[in-house]
Amino acid sequence: MAAGDRIRNGMGAAGIERMEASFHGRPFAPHRHDTYAIGVTRAGVQSFNFRGQRWHCLPGQCHILHPDETHDGSAGTEEGFSYRMVYMDPALVQEALGGKPLPFVANPVVEATRLAALGVTEVWDIDEDIDELARVDLVAAIANLLVHAASGPQTKAAPLALDRLAQVRDRLASAPVVRHPMDELEQLAGLDRWALARQFRAAFGTSPSRFRTHRQLDLLRRSVTSGASLMDAALEAGFADQSHMSRQFKRAYGLTPARWAAALQ
Repeated sequence: MAAGDRIRNGMGAAGIERMEASFHGRPFAPHRHDTYAIGVTRAGVQSFNFRGQRWHCLPGQCHILHPDETHDGSAGTEEGFSYRMVYMDPALVQEALGGKPLPFVANPVVEATRLAALGVTEVWDIDEDIDELARVDLVAAIANLLVHAASGPQTKAAPLALDRLAQVRDRLASAPVVRHPMDELEQLAGLDRWALARQFRAAFGTSPSRFRTHRQLDLLRRSVTSGASLMDAALEAGFADQSHMSRQFKRAYGLTPARWAAALQ
């Protein structure tokens, strides 16, 4: 850990996580989230590779990363950078948009003036509590930001079996340690396995298997935050061993679990 590197968790709600972090150097290896990751740079320059290009996010600017898109992250200057981030479950965006296709933002950097015009800057007030009304407002603001930031025509998709897909998603989320048989999920979705995989990604931005892995990592992070060792947390979350967990953690967050735990405040 470099001096001054830190991670501070903010107030969240169901399907929403918020945090603040400061880093130096190149802390993040290439990785993918299964959520929308929407951040605002507070100081320094945040640089990252995304969809074959190098991007730079300056203070006051926002960056938007789509679920399951590989990216990294590093400081654009020797002084390092700090930022605040909102991680949002794509299912909430799907709900706010009434079942329309998830917006895809190809140009991930949004200017500060556009953020002010859209009235979304309050989503990064990470110390403010999120009650049910505030949760609806926050989701609506993020969905509006995504729609306005998406460039080009959105692909018109065939209707999705959203109710049945949500049942599959809930089954995986309720017991991520369990390895549900594929025919169980097919029956639940009313779809064959190939249609299930395609429609799940279209609805929620990631594959069923990666969704399950991220829910295992959620269990692990909660255990470590509560004081469990990485080894005990890995086994409790259903990973074969600590090495397996470490590989999945770095793929998901770009940090080793040990470095993540050391940066927590």
